[in-house]
Amino acid sequence: MNAVQHSGTVTLETERLILRRFAPEDAQPMFDNRASDAQAAEYMTWAPHENIGITQALIQEWIAAYDRPENDNRVPVRKSDGMQIGNISVVHQCAETACAAPGRCLSRALRGQGYMPQAAEAVLQYLFETVGFRRIEAAHSAESPKSGRVMQKIGMTKEGVLRQHGFVRGKAADEVWYSILADEYRSRDHGTAQ
Repeated sequence: MNAVQHSGTVTLETERLILRRFAPEDAQPMFDNRASDAQAAEYMTWAPHENIGITQALIQEWIAAYDRPENDNRVPVRKSDGMQIGNISVVHQCAETACAAPGRCLSRALRGQGYMPQAAEAVLQYLFETVGFRRIEAAHSAESPKSGRVMQKIGMTKEGVLRQHGFVRGKAADEVWYSILADEYRSRDHGTAQ
């Protein structure tokens, strides 16, 4: 098995998006379009940001983490107008098993427009083809079944439900897990995810 070769958070591009590193000026748009939105955070592990200072501090932490080659954290922005659609990052990885788990958050105003499947497909391709992971896995709260659509659209297979494995809104929650293996990814059609 080939070893995972990290190359940090490099810029990726799709038909409609540029997926780049966060910068300090991203704090206000992030706060306005999702970080302060209680509904956007409803099934996330984090609480809505009460003020812009929390968002600014978080982005500063993320920027400092770019010094580590294993860090992978991007803000997808629309090519048409530079608007942030959300964020997508590797939230867990294991070098020994060559496995990575990306997480994502999307602005509510942009849901259902095909942006997140396109961003997730670009990250999936990068993690398999450039970094060399052999398995990509992801989960969503069982209370939010629509969250699984992105995973399905990029060819991931539902593996099952881990009961009370997650933590949402201050309580244990069931998680639905999906995965895709490198050989499955390489054998499928790589059309644009919609």
